[in-house]
Amino acid sequence: MAGRLISIILPVHNQADHIRRVVEEYAEALRRVPERYEMLLVPNGCRDDSPAVCAALAAEAPDRIRTVPRERGSWGLAVKTGLAAARGDVLCYTTSARTSPEDLVLVLLYASAYTDAVIKANRKIRERWTRRLGSLLYNVECRTLFDLSNWDVNGTPKVFPRAYAKLLGLTREDDLIDLEFSVICRRESYPMLEVPIFSHRRHGGRSTTSLRSALRMYWGAYAFWRDAG
Repeated sequence: MAGRLISIILPVHNQADHIRRVVEEYAEALRRVPERYEMLLVPNGCRDDSPAVCAALAAEAPDRIRTVPRERGSWGLAVKTGLAAARGDVLCYTTSARTSPEDLVLVLLYASAYTDAVIKANRKIRERWTRRLGSLLYNVECRTLFDLSNWDVNGTPKVFPRAYAKLLGLTREDDLIDLEFSVICRRESYPMLEVPIFSHRRHGGRSTTSLRSALRMYWGAYAFWRDAG
């Protein structure tokens, strides 16, 4: 990947109290990555000052940081917005609420070594047993329905070369975009490498995952399979 540009897409949702610290920690850690990079901050559906903080960060380092705000909020929409604006030869997206600088750099270094593969995190630890069980059930469902080989469908960071153009055509605007990502990789025979990640600390804020949202994802995965068939 020598000489290539990495685009790192960071959806931001109500993170005004810590997003500056997160971005600064990422910038410091990314000194270990030999390739050039840009960070695309995508504040979406925010009810706090996150868009203003992101705009200030972009103004301070315009060669490295850009912001692409969206009034409507959703994980999938924010990812799609970032991918559409990205200029890089290598594309990465991850959750800015819970990805540590060390994990981001680790996955990017794997991508530097395995340039023709999709690289993604496989999070091994969840903070509560209910989340561990919920994640296991969801991943078993997705593996069964779509004949997937990867074990952590929602795991981020995810990194892929721009040459895998089908991944630039993601259509989901909700939490199922990560399942669509895995399904496309399976269908197009894009090689995938999962990197085990053991950290689980949040930078701030609260998880939006609840029993209701989990049930919605279980049903959504089934509906996605049914419609695809």
